[in-house]
Amino acid sequence: MQLQTIFEKFKGQRVLVVGDIMLDAYIIGNVSRISPEAPVPVLDKKTSDFRLGGAGNVALNLVALGAKPIIASVIGNDAAGKQILSLLEEAKVESTCIVVDNNRQTTVKTRVIANNQQVIRIDEEQTDDISDELSSELTNLIEKESETGISAIIFEDYNKGVLTENLINSLVKLASEKNIITTVDPKKKNFLAYTGVTLFKPNLKELKEGLNISIDSSKTESIRIAANRLQKELNSSICFVTLSEHGVYIQDTTEYKHIDAHRRNISDVSGAGDSVIATATLCLAAEASISQIAEISNIAGGLACEKSGVSTVSLEELQKECFRLLL
Repeated sequence: MQLQTIFEKFKGQRVLVVGDIMLDAYIIGNVSRISPEAPVPVLDKKTSDFRLGGAGNVALNLVALGAKPIIASVIGNDAAGKQILSLLEEAKVESTCIVVDNNRQTTVKTRVIANNQQVIRIDEEQTDDISDELSSELTNLIEKESETGISAIIFEDYNKGVLTENLINSLVKLASEKNIITTVDPKKKNFLAYTGVTLFKPNLKELKEGLNISIDSSKTESIRIAANRLQKELNSSICFVTLSEHGVYIQDTTEYKHIDAHRRNISDVSGAGDSVIATATLCLAAEASISQIAEISNIAGGLACEKSGVSTVSLEELQKECFRLLL
């Protein structure tokens, strides 16, 4: 399939992102002196900023690529939760599948930036699994949303408690019945719970820890052995492994491919995985080949790494770079 056709098919795809949403807060200022109270720097605060994090950033990447995301998650009945809802509305992300839990704290990650350098991160979160009642409520909302037509479900797992085994199993079953694509950006806790998904996208560290094996990232055969084992465990259609400076590896049931990374001026790797899973999911929905999924997603991740902080890659940026590197 031609690249332009794939990118045209990105537009308007309704994709549901389910998982841990969080608020990224930034306190920004300058340091010019040490406190007399203790040997610590004093920050002269200049500004603050709030952004969507976790599953929210995946949704923002989908918007930037021309898709129409729906977010499904759990937030607390607190100021941070209200801030998330406001940011979702501002970004034109549907929040009809957000559940508010009066007994849960919204996850907030506050980064203190001094002289353009992050000096500390403060986490406020509650990571125990959501209750069976909340899981059922989320499932019902997502099932109702699926009746209006969705192309794919992205599972965005940050080990914050939203994606329980019960919820995962219910949604994979629902997707299978309705012929909806399922893709996963996993963490260690539920690593082997995603049986039967379409595409499973761990990074190298997650693959090693999830299978408890050693892998030589410079050798395709070593990665292929691990990917074969993972596919056997999960019965997934596609295994897609991101390898940082070594590029990406992808395989389905008939072929595999290891694609090198393109040379980049790396600014910040945070958020690159979000760009990759969003792009890979839209490529799947556009019926791209596994080689095209890997090539395009690899470029999206590289573009994200050239940006400072958690960021998105636009469809225009991705098209331009793919045409430059792949044609």
